Amino acid sequence: MRAIANCLREGQVRRMVPRSPLEDPDRAAFAWARYKRLMRAMVLVTLVVVVLALGYLYVTDSALSIHFYIATGLGVGVAMLLTAALMGLVFLSSGTGHDESVTDLMDEDEDRRF
Repeated sequence: MRAIANCLREGQVRRMVPRSPLEDPDRAAFAWARYKRLMRAMVLVTLVVVVLALGYLYVTDSALSIHFYIATGLGVGVAMLLTAALMGLVFLSSGTGHDESVTDLMDEDEDRRF
């Protein structure tokens, strides 16, 4: 009896929520390959920016400790890579049509009251 109820529930959920384009293996593989390519490019850009930032600090002839250079390099690198990863996921979601497949299950009348 429980199996029948689960099958009915799954059928109802499938009808209510449209399929995401990322559920197609070919489109998902293409999207993830594009994301990985973007991340590889951003790693190179990040390395260049970190080297430029550390070079600038070195050339300004400030009396800075090695710990400052390490913290600066890690801070700039991690911030840039995290930003690139999150923006890449936004591009992945938008570029595949995944955003358009999300539906609002609330009634329009309930939306207007708030």
